[in-house]
Amino acid sequence: MGVADFFEIDFLDVEAKKSGDAITIRYEISNVQYVHVVDGGYLETGDKVLQHIEKYYENPEKIDHVVSTHPDGDHAAGLRKVLENREVKNLWMNRPWLYVDEIIDRFARFTNKDNLVKALKEAYPNTAALEKIAEEKGIPIHEAFQGAKIGAFTVMAPTRARYLNKIVESEKTGQIAKVEEAWQQGKSLADIIYETVAKAANLIRAAWGAETFPVEGTSAENEMSVVQYALLCGKTILLTADTGREGLQEVVNYAPSVGLTLPGINRFQVPHHGSRRNVSTELLDKILGEKLPHKPETDGTKFTAIISSAKLDGDHPRNAVVRAMHHRGAKVLSTEGRGIRTMQGAPDREGWSAAKGLPYPDEQED
Repeated sequence: MGVADFFEIDFLDVEAKKSGDAITIRYEISNVQYVHVVDGGYLETGDKVLQHIEKYYENPEKIDHVVSTHPDGDHAAGLRKVLENREVKNLWMNRPWLYVDEIIDRFARFTNKDNLVKALKEAYPNTAALEKIAEEKGIPIHEAFQGAKIGAFTVMAPTRARYLNKIVESEKTGQIAKVEEAWQQGKSLADIIYETVAKAANLIRAAWGAETFPVEGTSAENEMSVVQYALLCGKTILLTADTGREGLQEVVNYAPSVGLTLPGINRFQVPHHGSRRNVSTELLDKILGEKLPHKPETDGTKFTAIISSAKLDGDHPRNAVVRAMHHRGAKVLSTEGRGIRTMQGAPDREGWSAAKGLPYPDEQED
C-alpha cells in the first residue's frame, strides 16, 4: 500500500469492573479511506464501537477489517454487535477447532475429534459466536498468523506453530480444562468458570529505573493474541492486545522481515491493560529502547504508550509497568474514564483535546 495521508486510532473506554479492549482505526491512503476495528470489549461495548464509527468516521458504508485478537470476553464479545449491525468486508481471527487433525494426538484426554471440537467451541464461546454470525452473513473469515496482511497492518504474532502449542497448553491450564471439569460435574461452563483475582501486591518505594516483573508469564489464551504492526504517516504503530513475552519475542524476531528497526515504536499499546506478567525489562529494551539515565523534567516525548484500563479495575495498570514506560521516555495514557485518540494529519474533531499523561509512580509492586 502507498503512503498514508492520515490516520486516527481510538482506544475506547471500556468501563466495567475489569478492563477490556475496543479499538477503532481510520486511515487514508491515496485518497481512499479504510476502517479497521480491533476487538470490541464486552458485549455491551459493541454499541459504543458502532456509535463511535458512525459519529467520527463519517458513517462509512462498510468496515474493511474486523480483528478479534483472541477469545477473551473483554475483547471479543462486543464484536458480535459489530458483525450483526454493520457490513463487514473481512473478519480476521484464529479458530482453534480448525486444527484438531493436527493437534489431537497431543491431547492426553481427548481421542475423539468431534469431542475435541465441541470442547474447544465451549471453551471459546465468543469465537464460536463470531464464526456463526460471519457464516450466516457471508463474511469471509481469515487466519491471522504472523505475516498476514490486514490492510496497512501486518500480523507480527502469533506464528502458526506457537498458536497450536497454546491450544494444547490450554488443556492443562486454561479454558479446556474448565470445560472438562464442567462435563465431569454435570454443570454448565458458566457454573464452573471463576474469575482469577489478582493478588494484591505490596508497594515499595523504588529509585528511577528500578523494575520488578514476576517470573511467571501470562496465560495461554493471552499468548494467542494477534499482534499488529503498521507504518502510517511515518509513524510506527504496534497493537499488542493481551500478548505476553512469547508474542513480544516473536515481534522482535520478525521485525527485520517487515523493515521495522527496533527499538523504534512511536505508538505502543501496552499489553494486557498494563499487567506485569506480559512484559520484561529485556523485551521492553529491545522494542522501546533502553532506560533513560535520569527522570525527564517534562512528560516523555520519545513515544506514546496507551493502556486500555477501566477506572473500576484496581488491578490494572500495575505501577511497575507505568514506570517502565516512563523509563523509556513515553507519554503514558490510560483509557480510564475517557477515550484516547492518537493520530497524524487526521481531520479536526470537536471536543477532543490532548490527553494528560499518567504521572510517574515512585512506588512499584514488590
